[in-house]
Amino acid sequence: MDNVAISVQNVSMQFNLSKDKISSLKEYVVKALKRELFFEEFWALKDVSFTVDRGEVFGIMGLNGAGKSTLLKIIAGVFKPTLGDVHINGEISPLLELGAGFDQELSARTNVYMNGAMYGHSTKYMDERYDEIMDFAELWEFEDVALKNFSSGMKGRLGFAVATSVKPDILIVDEILGVGDFKFKEKCEKRITEMISGGTTVLLVTHSVEKIRQMCSRAMLLEKGKLISIGDVDEVIKAYGDI
Repeated sequence: MDNVAISVQNVSMQFNLSKDKISSLKEYVVKALKRELFFEEFWALKDVSFTVDRGEVFGIMGLNGAGKSTLLKIIAGVFKPTLGDVHINGEISPLLELGAGFDQELSARTNVYMNGAMYGHSTKYMDERYDEIMDFAELWEFEDVALKNFSSGMKGRLGFAVATSVKPDILIVDEILGVGDFKFKEKCEKRITEMISGGTTVLLVTHSVEKIRQMCSRAMLLEKGKLISIGDVDEVIKAYGDI
């Protein structure tokens, strides 16, 4: 098990979906007090098991609603699975919702330090990397501007720069290679490629068949929360095409 970076064993995830259309918090509280809330069980993942070795680039494919993002959030520790176990061997950096922890009222500079703290980094640590982060994001002229005045692309660039300012053992990438313009996308891909070359384990979710074929050594396919295919990249891509 020393060579295993990620171990997912018999993981299932259930959500309770409300059957009622509730338009306000007051209405929700009233219905809850009267015990008039009704929910429908929805299993986003059903008994999913797989392992990813250290240094491996592992792809996850599936149509929208297949359970990909739910699985990544469980691996990243955002969700606790309803059933099953996940074991992570090393420091993990999830590129899921870039800038999700940003405060829109605060400046880019302040958000860099706040976001770094969310990843567990000290002020001294962020001091040492601040210039590199702003250089990569290409946002020096906006460093003291509140994020509410940023475009979504600018926020994505800043979030990516902060999240990849360290070299984690495990990197989780969820369709974030679309941040910014074409030139910046190339920078993002180059940085991820450099991390892969440095031995970082990568979990990559993308709808791009070419990126899976180009970057991954193995892949898996999810459909409606179930593991349909796993192993050889070309076989998984073929199964993806079949659905």
